[in-house]
Amino acid sequence: MRATLMYGAGDVRVENVPDAQLKESTDALVVVTRAGICGSDLWPYKGMKPSDVGSRMGHEFIGVVEAIGKDVRTIKVGDFVAAPFAWSDGTCEFCQQGLQTSCLHGGWWGGTELDGGQGEAVRVPQADGTLVPIPVGKDHELMPSLLTLTDVMATGHHAAVAAKVSAGKIAAVVGGGAVGLCGVIAAKRLGAEQIIFLDRHADRINLAKEFGATDIVTERGDEAIARVREITKGLGAHSVLECVGYEESTRTALSIARAGGAVGRVGVPQGEEMPIARPTFYGNVTIAGGPAPARAYMNELLVDVLDGSIQPGKVFDFVGALDQVPDGYRAMNNREAIKAIIEF
Repeated sequence: MRATLMYGAGDVRVENVPDAQLKESTDALVVVTRAGICGSDLWPYKGMKPSDVGSRMGHEFIGVVEAIGKDVRTIKVGDFVAAPFAWSDGTCEFCQQGLQTSCLHGGWWGGTELDGGQGEAVRVPQADGTLVPIPVGKDHELMPSLLTLTDVMATGHHAAVAAKVSAGKIAAVVGGGAVGLCGVIAAKRLGAEQIIFLDRHADRINLAKEFGATDIVTERGDEAIARVREITKGLGAHSVLECVGYEESTRTALSIARAGGAVGRVGVPQGEEMPIARPTFYGNVTIAGGPAPARAYMNELLVDVLDGSIQPGKVFDFVGALDQVPDGYRAMNNREAIKAIIEF
């Protein structure tokens, strides 16, 4: 079969690899019909050290179950399914708490040992705990929005939940990538009265407004902080969604939270230290978040996608075939596209 491998910064290739196949009795084999390129895939694309082996790429995919192990009970051959960006058994203590990204027997797609989602097929460990059946055909018009449930929509929702967004609150979203845009959807869905969107790119701003953003801040750094403070009458936002992971974006997010507010961090941290620790400490600001337990949110969000209440699939503005995956990486890295979807 063919799949995507990364051999170093900027070096993405689509190559022939051994066919995905069942190995454990709890596995399922999924033939991929749609896959996404994630903003977090750009971190190694920018800085991965050269490798002779290559790393299998992709953690956002949906597809059709082709085979199952003898101990799989809730998934059957022929099911159309979505796979969250981390696999999990669904039974351990953390899974039972809705924290599947900390599953004691789970893990992450890709690397050198597991299949990645940006390939023709994937062996799915712990299929019963991982896969979510989708009650539509594989060519349904909602495919893009359904694909977002595997990561970016669930992650935007996680940011909003961690930031304690609720009815009547002011929410601020730092970062205009697909996760930030989905964070706008999530904040509106949870009842935020005012949603401040921090980004400077016109295509993202226009989409954020369509999703429910009420105020736009194009400044950065101290100017952005001052502008948000001005919009919020000097108090700051009740809920801040940090959807980037850079030190500057984190500092901005923490600085615009009001006393007693909350910051939901879902941008993968690119530094080891938390900025402005003292001001957030004395302001009693709650800082939460991390890798989204997408599996915990997928059924809830699926309902709203299927009835058209939310349309997160609009974040995809690059559509390509498997051979065009390297082009998708380049387009996203060069800010020529918000997010790429790969059709098989």
